[in-house]
Amino acid sequence: MFTPDTLQWLGCGTGALGSLLLALNTRHSGWGFVFFLISNGFWTAYGLAIHAPGLIVMQIIFTTTSLIGIYRWLLSSKKELVPAN
Repeated sequence: MFTPDTLQWLGCGTGALGSLLLALNTRHSGWGFVFFLISNGFWTAYGLAIHAPGLIVMQIIFTTTSLIGIYRWLLSSKKELVPAN
C-alpha cells in the first residue's frame, strides 16, 4: 500500500512523462496517454486518501480523455495525425 505522499509523487512523475512523450510528437507519443492513464489512477487514489472530491472528479474526466487518446493514437486503425510544421 502506498502512502498519500508516495501516490502524489507517482502521479506527478507518470503525468510528467506522459506530457513529455506527447510533446516530442514522435511515433511513440501515443504512449503518453498510457502514462497519463497510470497517473490518473495514482491521482484518484490520492484524492480518495485525502478526501478530495474535486480532485477525484477531475481525474475521472481525465481518465476518459486518456482512454480516448489511447484509442485514437494506439488502437484505432485510422489515425488522424496532425502534420508537423
